[in-house]
Amino acid sequence: MAQSALVIDCRQVTRTYNEGPGKLTIFSDISLEVAQGETVAIVGSSGAGKTTLLNLLGGLDKPSSGQISICGEDIHRLSEARRARFRNAHLGFVYQFHHLLPEFTALENVMMPCALGGMTVSKSRDKASSLLERVGLAERLDHKPGELSGGERQRVAIARALVNEPDCVLMDEPTGNLDEHTGEGVQALIESLRDQLGIAFVMVTHDMKMARSLGRVMRLEQGRLIQEV
Repeated sequence: MAQSALVIDCRQVTRTYNEGPGKLTIFSDISLEVAQGETVAIVGSSGAGKTTLLNLLGGLDKPSSGQISICGEDIHRLSEARRARFRNAHLGFVYQFHHLLPEFTALENVMMPCALGGMTVSKSRDKASSLLERVGLAERLDHKPGELSGGERQRVAIARALVNEPDCVLMDEPTGNLDEHTGEGVQALIESLRDQLGIAFVMVTHDMKMARSLGRVMRLEQGRLIQEV
């Protein structure tokens, strides 16, 4: 885990895109700090730039200006290869559409980040099995995504995001594709894992009930990130 209590330190970040002769500013001078074991929900209207911000925090996109440090490391100063390794070791990702590999079982999907990190097959299998049991899928290890329900697939995606014991998990609408009951189950799982493992979660969501119940809520509107009261 992170040596510092601050997992994410995002300072005066701006993201612009070239659009014809001018520039389109998605947001400007955004700052955000996320402590170890903290959950932060980012809300806002469609097109406000929430997913763009999440991609910047995850090192999947580069800011036009400003600095983003994860566990004290300025991720955008790393080479692409080192950034990929750093991301695999320190960050987990969960998307609205789970992005599981359909030809692999639940167990094999969760083992994938371990394999990318150079872990042995036997240790990868043990860690993946343990996590899938923890998220309530001990009986579904050998099922492929097409044989799982929506809630089960999202639980596999969460297990995959956690398997390398990241400092922070970035989630983009993790319950947006689920019914209310299944969404509440995923919410309870997030709370439990945060409290037990001390992992930070940053979540983009339209679900205000979940956002408020999990922790701090930040609203991204008109290019600014403001804390909800």
